[in-house]
Amino acid sequence: MAESTPSPEHAHEGHDHEHDDHQHGPTLNPECTRELVLDIPAEDVTKAYANVVKNYRKYAKIPGFRAGKVPESVIKRRFAAEIKKDVIDGLLPERFNKAVAELGVKPVGQPQVTELTVDDGEPLHVKAVFEFLPDFSIEGYQSVTVEKPAVEITEEEFQQEMAQLRESRATVEPVEEDRALVDGDWAQITYKGQIDGDTEAAPIAGEDTLVEIGGKDTVEAFTTALRGAKPGQELKAEVIYPADYAEAKLAGKTVAYDVEVKAIKKRTLPVLDDDFAKELGACESFAELETKLREHIADRKRQSVEGETKDRLFAALTEKFTFAVPESLVQEQIDARLERGLRALAAQGMNTEQMRKLDFARLRTAQRDSAIAEVKASILLDRISNEEKITVTDEELDREVQIAALQSREPEEALRARLTEDGGLARIREQLRREKTANLLYERLPA
Repeated sequence: MAESTPSPEHAHEGHDHEHDDHQHGPTLNPECTRELVLDIPAEDVTKAYANVVKNYRKYAKIPGFRAGKVPESVIKRRFAAEIKKDVIDGLLPERFNKAVAELGVKPVGQPQVTELTVDDGEPLHVKAVFEFLPDFSIEGYQSVTVEKPAVEITEEEFQQEMAQLRESRATVEPVEEDRALVDGDWAQITYKGQIDGDTEAAPIAGEDTLVEIGGKDTVEAFTTALRGAKPGQELKAEVIYPADYAEAKLAGKTVAYDVEVKAIKKRTLPVLDDDFAKELGACESFAELETKLREHIADRKRQSVEGETKDRLFAALTEKFTFAVPESLVQEQIDARLERGLRALAAQGMNTEQMRKLDFARLRTAQRDSAIAEVKASILLDRISNEEKITVTDEELDREVQIAALQSREPEEALRARLTEDGGLARIREQLRREKTANLLYERLPA
């Protein structure tokens, strides 16, 4: 969360008027909003107009006039809006920043200009409102604690992970003996079904599909029909799908299937030995595989427990220390959350046209509570960082930039230049500082 001083030149950019009486951006939180009024003497405005017009005369290219010889009256008429904007940009920022500094508050976001009057030979008058970080006490933050669960893995967790790994390497082989299907077998079938009462619907068909007899994911009607059948046999199955069935077009429907059994197959799990470990490609023995798997499960559990514990700690801190939250920061956080969500949807295959149809007003409302919680946590972490005198070294920042460059496949120097220009480096340093502070608070929690 940046604490840069806002400048009003961005708040009115592109407007050409003598009196501006309106609001831009989100509705600000009145609990942490200040108003600033500036009046700049007419002589300063006149001087600024003269300098800007002089500069335009020097470089303006207007048909019928030689460069540098365009009459001042033509320049003023032709470039009235541009000249006014340049005058404002030249007069306001430095004075505005100085006035904000004298108020002794830490502004956030961009100010909203509510009044603006400017004309050659007249005083410049501007009124703007901006949000600031509220001042509040964090006395006693060291005593805020939450339960810190143990992160050791249980034998049950290890065995479950090993079973999943073993299942992933199972093979399905044909059964050569002449026998009927029994529970645990896999039937290779071809089927065609018609939804009852819907003659317009296309048939539901499949070729050489594997169905586990008695499997937890197998519809019971298929298990009942197939149990005891032999390859080459044709049979019928009527399936009544539940109303909450995952496939929407079948939910609550009845389908009559014609099924042909093509073959019986048996799923075989690999033996847990050194060969199994070598097949995975990462270990030379089963003992080594077991050690690495335990370490992997422990690391994953540690990260999960640590993340959940920190979230509960942040919630406890924000419950203890109540303070007003600038709305501009909440909106920025909602933007960031939506951007992450849209990137995830794009990665899942959603195109731009589909994204445009999303109800963004509803999405923003849904993100609000989480965004407020995250902003509060960030503000508290910044305050605690100051109290603990936590800093981020250049080496730590460099390492983070290197990782970002690898992840984005962008040359490190190009990424660094872009981040420097748009303030990204400062934001990364800020986030690293918060993470170090959160880690410190987590380590201090009683075991």
